[in-house]
Amino acid sequence: MEDRFSRLNQYRSMWVLVFFDLPTETRTERKAATRFRKNLLDDGFGMFQFSIYTRFCPSRENAEVHIKRTKNNLPKKGKVGIMQVTDKQFGMIELFHGQKETETEQPVQQLELF
Repeated sequence: MEDRFSRLNQYRSMWVLVFFDLPTETRTERKAATRFRKNLLDDGFGMFQFSIYTRFCPSRENAEVHIKRTKNNLPKKGKVGIMQVTDKQFGMIELFHGQKETETEQPVQQLELF
């Protein structure tokens, strides 16, 4: 019998989604938007769409660490949303390229050291 409280349980592991609409009219705004995206990539997020980045986290506690880092890097202008969903909920996503449904990418296994 599978342990429902296992470390990588679909209801315990989380996906953090960061979605944003940042101004890019001036050079300063473009630099701030680029820095924000770069910080997300450096923290292990992947681009889902141009203004939506996702990160798999093995636990709620780990998700909170990455959310806190994202909040610390917020640009001065623009709109940013941060959402958490369970791995089970994220697994029910339906993706389309035009009218053709596409396969969802499986998350890469991450080695957790701490």
